Amino acid sequence: MQSKLKKTYKFAYKTSLYLTIYLTLISSVFLYILHVFSLVYIVFFSMATYIISFLIIQYRVEHFIYKKIQKIYDDLTLLESTSLRSQPITTDMATLTRQIDKYAKDKKIEIETLKVREEYRKEFLGNVSHELKTPLFTVQAYISTLLDGAMDDPKFRDKYLNRANKGVERLIYIVKDLDMITKLEVGDLSLNIAAFDIVELVQSVFELLEMKAAKKKISLIFDMEYREPIIVMADRERIQQVLTNLIVNSIKYGKEKGTTEISIENLIKNKVIVRVTDNGEGISDINIPRLFERFYRVDKSGSRKEGGSGLGLSIVKHIIEAHDERIYLESELNVGSEFSFTLEKVQ
Repeated sequence: MQSKLKKTYKFAYKTSLYLTIYLTLISSVFLYILHVFSLVYIVFFSMATYIISFLIIQYRVEHFIYKKIQKIYDDLTLLESTSLRSQPITTDMATLTRQIDKYAKDKKIEIETLKVREEYRKEFLGNVSHELKTPLFTVQAYISTLLDGAMDDPKFRDKYLNRANKGVERLIYIVKDLDMITKLEVGDLSLNIAAFDIVELVQSVFELLEMKAAKKKISLIFDMEYREPIIVMADRERIQQVLTNLIVNSIKYGKEKGTTEISIENLIKNKVIVRVTDNGEGISDINIPRLFERFYRVDKSGSRKEGGSGLGLSIVKHIIEAHDERIYLESELNVGSEFSFTLEKVQ
């Protein structure tokens, strides 16, 4: 049994005192009636009564509380309350109340978190199903048409095989992105950190996307002429993927004859910040908090028409965070958006 606490003593003190006063008065009246009243006897009786009452009450009450609390601890142990199990059992009701209250709050937070995760899981599975279903049905439809006789016509055969191939490529693209984001989340994707020129990398990405941007007459530009290389430490291939995804998005949602501008600025002594700014349609405040979620789309119809896996921004965020860096977003509807991320600069 735990050591006795002041609050239980206080209870025993008062209860013993009440019993002593009551029994002493009864005893005094009884002795007075019998004409054998003795003050010494009354004092001795009072002291004995108080001591015996105190011992009995203190033992019985604490034993009773201990058994009840022991059951509470045992019940909580069944719920895997490691925080409570690691503490000694206390009969102090205030301490117990605090512990139970903390346990209840922790469990409430845990339950709310599980609910959020469950909703996210359902939404994620629904999105995966939708993203895979569309190209799968497309491939199935073209192959079925070919098997039904269109294969004999060279014109239809080549056309439908090419379309089916595009559907398969989209499936592969989605699966690869899912595989990458899974590896990033569990920390299973190793980064090949090395020094490279971020200005040269941006220029190479511009060249790769030049044709895509030209279709919407969007100009891919730097904010200024960078005469000297800016050397950073990162995984060049992954940062290229980040830049590609961000610039492709700016082209997708950019306005006709618009611009996508890249700037590279010194942030602090050993950091640079890379900004990707466009003057496209922008993003509303309600969509910004969820923009980096898997498969989340601002304009579902438009983005599906544009293609993509719906995982680009989520992958961008995970790649940057895998470098222990930060990514930021500022956007205004019908004005444009700016994505920016930090990188370690080589001195």
